[in-house]
Amino acid sequence: MTEVTLGGKLNLAPIPEDPKRILDIGTGTGIWAIEIVDDVEDDWTYNQPFDFIHCRMMGNAIHDWPKLHRQCFENTKPGGWAEFIDLDLTWISPDGSMKDTHASKKFNSEFIRISRETNVESCPGLYLEGWMKDAGFQGVHAEKFVLPVGTWPKDRHLIMQGLEAFTYALFTRCLGYSKAEVEVICANIRKEIKDPKLHSMFHLHVAYGQKPESATATS
Repeated sequence: MTEVTLGGKLNLAPIPEDPKRILDIGTGTGIWAIEIVDDVEDDWTYNQPFDFIHCRMMGNAIHDWPKLHRQCFENTKPGGWAEFIDLDLTWISPDGSMKDTHASKKFNSEFIRISRETNVESCPGLYLEGWMKDAGFQGVHAEKFVLPVGTWPKDRHLIMQGLEAFTYALFTRCLGYSKAEVEVICANIRKEIKDPKLHSMFHLHVAYGQKPESATATS
């Protein structure tokens, strides 16, 4: 999904053609990563800084985003780059076709609420630019991309797969739903988003910035 949205690019930051050390957080299969973080919220103990730190799709996994940004800054080489890619999971419909009574809207609102009650942020994309600036990165650039939900767009990039996977844990543990009840909710959502008259979407955010040349590797 990310590469398609970014036009086939792995990243947007203007990194050198041959970076020597890359740290990839949330990399998935790790196809292009040189080093991968195991537990990103632990204190980092790397002996050498990185030319580029790339963090993607860590919403609902991080409890302390400012700390993560500080550790990225501290472990980036002076003159090196960091890039964060994440979502604002709030589903919207600019034409008003999605109502509060829709199962998808109810699910979306509940998912975000429960996540925040358990001290994780479902919509970190909204705050990436500010967190990067607060950590000390300079020349921070932010972009926002529309991710359509369902069958309505002519150029369909997003297909709702794995809906149950990220719903089960929150809804069963925090709301006491049974597996069967979660499956019913997901079935209703899938039915709704197949309606071409329902024009729902959310946003992907990208923010990247550079560590000042004058900064030290650990400051």
